[in-house]
Amino acid sequence: MRRTSPDRRSAPALPGVPATDAASIDALYGLEPVFEPGAKETAEGSDRGGRSFQTVHCPYCGEPFETLVDLSAGSAQYIEDCQICCQPIELDVQVDHAGGLTRLSAARGD
Repeated sequence: MRRTSPDRRSAPALPGVPATDAASIDALYGLEPVFEPGAKETAEGSDRGGRSFQTVHCPYCGEPFETLVDLSAGSAQYIEDCQICCQPIELDVQVDHAGGLTRLSAARGD
């Protein structure tokens, strides 16, 4: 018979023993909550705060990487460094009137 270890995140807190879930640890040490990709996302792929992880292909090295795009401020253009080769990439984010991503393009930011 195979034994499995209990999931520590769902274990009830014992009297006198601090809780070990992420929210309790953040509160204990005064940390800001960490945004976890895929957590509490809507069907459109963005969370309730208007943020969305999108895959971008670097125009320099061609490697794909994921970046967090903030849709809450509407359409925008900004420079972000490639997470692989560190070259500057100009991202052009187009957002529709409902706050959904309509286009994301990446160009060399020379």
